[in-house]
Amino acid sequence: MPHASRLGAAGAILLSTLLAVASGRTFGAADQPVAPVPAERSAWKHHHVVFSYYGLTALYTCDGLEDKVRQILLFLGARKDAQVQATGCPRGPSSPSHQAFVTADFDALQAAPDSSDADNVQAHWAATQVTPRRPRFMDEGDCELVDGMRALLKDGFSWRGLDYNASCVPYSLSLGGFNVRGEVLQPSVIAPAH
Repeated sequence: MPHASRLGAAGAILLSTLLAVASGRTFGAADQPVAPVPAERSAWKHHHVVFSYYGLTALYTCDGLEDKVRQILLFLGARKDAQVQATGCPRGPSSPSHQAFVTADFDALQAAPDSSDADNVQAHWAATQVTPRRPRFMDEGDCELVDGMRALLKDGFSWRGLDYNASCVPYSLSLGGFNVRGEVLQPSVIAPAH
């Protein structure tokens, strides 16, 4: 192989790796390109979830907790009109607290072969990973939040090959504290809010 061709191939690999890192998603060597799910097989499903957050390691304001939960939902493919409200912060919405109640109203895609034409959405399976520092808005202190969101994330999104690990140690930060990975059904185009 000529030297210029090897450099071109190496550049293409480097570019695809940088794009994957910039998007906040990781792809393993065994990952294959995935074909889009036909539009008639995907539809939005509404979810209304209430969960309580109690963390010993990380303190969140209610406002900060709302922002973090909404960022996670959007990263996994929730429609852009997702609403999150946190209540119960003892000293008010902008004071740090170890506990809060979180209500999330959002729509996420589900494989739906019997959906009506009006609800069809073009979608694809996207290799996705959530760990400390991936995507960029996550960090080591989010382990207890990811653990508390387990049912919401597992049941609120369509997954293939989901591996959900959260091993949180109170009052301790760890880069290996949580790792959520698999293929999640995401819209192929940006969907307008209803």
